[in-house]
Amino acid sequence: MIERCDCGEITLFTITNARGGAVRLSTLGAGVLSAVVPDADGNMSDVVLGYADPRDYMADGPCAGKIPGRFANRIGRARFSIDGREYRLNRNDGENSLHGGPSGFQNRIWRCVAAEGDSVEMEYVSADGEEGYPGELTARVSYTWTDSCELIIRISAVTDRPTAVNLTNHAYFNHAGHGSGSVLDHRLRVFGDRFVVTDAAFIPTGEIAPVAGTALDFTASRSFRDGMKPDGSVLLSPKGYNHCWVLEDGNGYVPLPAGTEGPLSGRLRMAARLTAPDGSRTLEVATTYPGIQIYTGGWLDGAPAGKEGAVYGDYSGVALECQQFPDAPNHPSFPSALLRPGQLYSHLIIFRFTVD
Repeated sequence: MIERCDCGEITLFTITNARGGAVRLSTLGAGVLSAVVPDADGNMSDVVLGYADPRDYMADGPCAGKIPGRFANRIGRARFSIDGREYRLNRNDGENSLHGGPSGFQNRIWRCVAAEGDSVEMEYVSADGEEGYPGELTARVSYTWTDSCELIIRISAVTDRPTAVNLTNHAYFNHAGHGSGSVLDHRLRVFGDRFVVTDAAFIPTGEIAPVAGTALDFTASRSFRDGMKPDGSVLLSPKGYNHCWVLEDGNGYVPLPAGTEGPLSGRLRMAARLTAPDGSRTLEVATTYPGIQIYTGGWLDGAPAGKEGAVYGDYSGVALECQQFPDAPNHPSFPSALLRPGQLYSHLIIFRFTVD
């Protein structure tokens, strides 16, 4: 069941399933504002960080719940080349470009193209030259909320000129409830044993390294706090995790859910499993993307006022961002993030909420 609420130029949608679980969406940034799911005892809680005022999602620092683009994550020196021609982007992260620039897709009003049954689909048309990117790009995202509490996200795009594309969802999760404090005692397993090495500005060096013996080894489930130093640092990040893991071919493909047939840009595989400290809720993540950026919210202080009076500070939520590798256009050895006319960019991200 879908309920629609028009709030000025922003439209909100709430999809409720047969179990009473509900997901709330917004056309601002094609964002996920909440996900109300049961725990092992049937108690319902909202496990997605979000703001009291839907207008506060515009230009928020955390990019909470939204679809960043045209290129999620970072592009080093805010430039890249295609077929020998250099393109310069707007800088909004020091010398670099982050999440497509200051007016990225996360800060645009998307158009609803369909809302029926258990699905909502939205579209954004990015003009040639927007934020420095070449080509007119038409991006679509569909959210399907199933009776088994799966949020199935399908992201697609086409272009009329060669361009770089990397689209993901940037929701922050806290399985104890969105306003319950730190996620550092949540347990994580990542289905990948290598990571993308970056410098102190989170720009890849080009090296792909094993996680064995590092703070990024989540091949067996453990808490975030287990890998962090007392000052909160981990590898080159001064405030917790903000790293991209490589999702390995050998770690298990999973069957496509019903209704997701059609061309995809990769095979669906397990990416991560996140469990509440008391084991009452688990989030399983599957995707067709080659990587997953995991960010423990080390810079959430100062976020807009949260829902239900919540105040979000550092580490109040963790983002599980399935995506292309950061700075992929500048690293030929990385999986390609290039999209050409006549090609279809089509990826799945599945967030499956379960109880033990």
